[in-house]
Amino acid sequence: MVKRPVAQGMRVFFLIWFGQLVSLMGSGLTKFALGVWVYESTGSVTQFALISVFARLPAILLFPVAGALIDRWNRRWAMILSDSGASLSTVAVALLLVTGRLEIWHIYLAVAVSSAFSAFQWPAYSAATTLLVPKQQMGRASGMIQLGESAAQFLAPMLAAGLLSVIKLQGIILADFATFLFSLATLLSIRFPDAKTNTVREAGVQSLLGEIAYGWTYITARPGLLGLLIFIAVSNLALGIAQVLFAPLILSFASVTVLGTVQSIACSGMVVGSILMSVWGGPKRRMYGVLGFELLLGLGIFLLGLRASIPLIIVAGFGAYFSVAIFLASTQAIWQTKVAPEVQGRVFAVRRAIGWSSYPLAALVAGPLADRIFEPLMAANGLLAGSIGQIIGAGTGRGIGLLFVITGAMVMLVTVVGYQYPRLRLLENELPDVI
Repeated sequence: MVKRPVAQGMRVFFLIWFGQLVSLMGSGLTKFALGVWVYESTGSVTQFALISVFARLPAILLFPVAGALIDRWNRRWAMILSDSGASLSTVAVALLLVTGRLEIWHIYLAVAVSSAFSAFQWPAYSAATTLLVPKQQMGRASGMIQLGESAAQFLAPMLAAGLLSVIKLQGIILADFATFLFSLATLLSIRFPDAKTNTVREAGVQSLLGEIAYGWTYITARPGLLGLLIFIAVSNLALGIAQVLFAPLILSFASVTVLGTVQSIACSGMVVGSILMSVWGGPKRRMYGVLGFELLLGLGIFLLGLRASIPLIIVAGFGAYFSVAIFLASTQAIWQTKVAPEVQGRVFAVRRAIGWSSYPLAALVAGPLADRIFEPLMAANGLLAGSIGQIIGAGTGRGIGLLFVITGAMVMLVTVVGYQYPRLRLLENELPDVI
């Protein structure tokens, strides 16, 4: 049998990226539609929220193991395995739905299985990008990857909301399966170059457990990367708190219709930022992009809580999400150029696990902080109504506003402190490129 030639370059990356974009959009459609099905079937916000937990937790737990296996496997086949496993869980849901046997716990199980397979997809995709894309184009490639995730996160729900009334849940699941077939075709059409493994052998990490631990060891041995990882985790914690409380903030003084409009416009900032990074590629000194746009993110979160004003919230929200896109794409490009390709599966998996762990923590602390501490303090007769309330207002929702102000101020403070840490600020100078 004649082997396909090994392919490299931006054209090849674009083909793979487009296939993954289509697949991510299909998965986003199904996730939204299943959430609506659960909420309409139960009327329970708690059961609806559990979908997000099952969508993240299995991946967080499996990332270290998946990363070690990805460095042993061919990255293309790891992506094929991930997409195939996720599609099979979708097919199982479709069969249960058609036969009238679909129950809530089936949804949780299917989402958890899909999450488990996704633990292989992202590290393999990121590591494969390093092998496909020239170093000088890494910023653009990172922006394109971020665009795909942004589209799935923000555009898919809006598209699914319109499709549900036309093709119903069954049609959306069928569309998701069709997107998988398209993605599979792109992956099967070319071969990826293989990463060298001699660095791994010299390091003596032959056992699977040793390889799992090696991802963390690799990061901690490089203070700049460790500082960047901690910086990302703090940013995700702040962003997670803002995402959880964004809807309650708006609904405290506006209607659901207004919330939908505001959220769509604000979230489009991430899509715009990702498109810009895809074309521009980001600043030459990527750490300046990371620190600068993290500072703007903090300012955006700060302004979100400053006043109960829809125009201000739209501008601040758009700016915050725009900054997130540039921040994430810049950090991605740094990791891809500073981490050896043969160990990127393990390192990127550890990075993702630690970074994502901030989101469940944010969901756990945001609600109690708002309900039990900040809302009572900023009530019309609260302890802070006569002081801070004179600046940002008092009453329902102003406690959430104060939490936004404090969170944004902390992000800006952490950014200033991070700039003062030489290992983080000078990361690009002190750690040589590996590609």
